[in-house]
Amino acid sequence: MCADDATCGTPTWIGKGLTCVCFKRKGTYERICINLTPQQAERLRRLKHRMKVYFDASRPDHQEALRALWAATYPDQELHGLISDQWKEMGWQGKDPSTDFRGAGFISLENLLFFAKTFSTSFQRLLRKQGGKRADWEYPFAVAGVNITFMLMQMLDLEATKPRTFVRSVFLQMLSDNEWAFDLLYCVAFVVMDKQWLERNATYMEFNVRIHLLFS
Repeated sequence: MCADDATCGTPTWIGKGLTCVCFKRKGTYERICINLTPQQAERLRRLKHRMKVYFDASRPDHQEALRALWAATYPDQELHGLISDQWKEMGWQGKDPSTDFRGAGFISLENLLFFAKTFSTSFQRLLRKQGGKRADWEYPFAVAGVNITFMLMQMLDLEATKPRTFVRSVFLQMLSDNEWAFDLLYCVAFVVMDKQWLERNATYMEFNVRIHLLFS
């Protein structure tokens, strides 16, 4: 994944290359309802289940996911513990990353891990703030990732009975093509957020504003 693959502005970037899903002839998006296919319904059910799982620091599988994230992020650096000042290097607020998952749950950790493993070059570039002219005070990488997960869940509103918006309809089409559509969309959103951050010469104090503008 490169920045050029996701440079389409705010949320219309979701529909880039997928405008055939739902598009009025005059160029404005329709509000529609479609019936889910059995495959879409099953994949949506599994995704909703993922979104309802809270991060639990006492669960061995959740602990292992944290270790896996560290290993994928810093393969040559040994982790001293699940509670360690080392986590601040990745952009967590403190030495215990579990305290930052409250809003988005376990899926936000899964999203970060998916990004790190699937698009490692883009992940490392964003983590290390290697592209463009960076601010003296940058956005916290890991916390930004958790916020992106949360905002995606809010925007897609997957608890709605039927898709009523273009964005959600496009996502459901993506879901029929790839079960990992949410994770892939997350990666695109992260790249777009970083690109917009650079274009606007944003600083740490603008972090919350920029995250919300991405989904407005």
